Amino acid sequence: EHIAHVHREKHAGESSQYLGEMVYGGLDGIITTFAVVSGVAGAELGSKVVLILGLANLFADGFSMAVGAYLSAKSEQEYYARERQREAWEVEHFPEGERAELFHLYKNQGYSEEAARQMVAIKSADPKRWVDAMMLEELGMLKDERSPLRAALATLLSFVIAGSVPMLVYLLGLLVPISARAAFPIAIGLSALALFNLGAAKVLVTERTAWKSGLEMLLVGGLAAGVAYLVGALLKGIGG
Repeated sequence: EHIAHVHREKHAGESSQYLGEMVYGGLDGIITTFAVVSGVAGAELGSKVVLILGLANLFADGFSMAVGAYLSAKSEQEYYARERQREAWEVEHFPEGERAELFHLYKNQGYSEEAARQMVAIKSADPKRWVDAMMLEELGMLKDERSPLRAALATLLSFVIAGSVPMLVYLLGLLVPISARAAFPIAIGLSALALFNLGAAKVLVTERTAWKSGLEMLLVGGLAAGVAYLVGALLKGIGG
């Protein structure tokens, strides 16, 4: 019965590898765009300024974040490959030294001498498994299986989609007359809903409490927007 339960247990799939990029990109998209909206609203500069600054920020910052995600993932993989190549060379040319090093690593983890020797014998029997063990036990490194391009696309799409939420009412205002005074409260409601849902969606992998995770996101976004609104209100006289 226990084995059957474990078999049915949900585990994160391939798509969850990019959850970090999606959550981070979406959160940053909402916060930065809503901060622009809040700052313009605080300065009372009008809906057209919201659209100009908001759209410029949405695509420029989204592209910048996507490039950053791509370069970060690519750099991590290159660093792992370089360190793995070095470990493979050491295993090939200094096997006894690497066995002794792995033995002491297992001993420091609390294994008995006999258990540590058995584990070293098992790991060192296969060169690939041996290098894997050295990468994990000595360097604490696991191979990053993510595609840098997919990580960048996940970041960009989540940033643009989530970041467009605070401006939906202003985009609608191009078709239907909506005053800036009425549009801002609607933007607040849409942004708060999006922030909460994005936070709650994290529980699909993290298995935290949905409402706590949602409130955490809502608090962070609300604080950022509040600061932007306050700055806009204090500096509104600069706009003339």
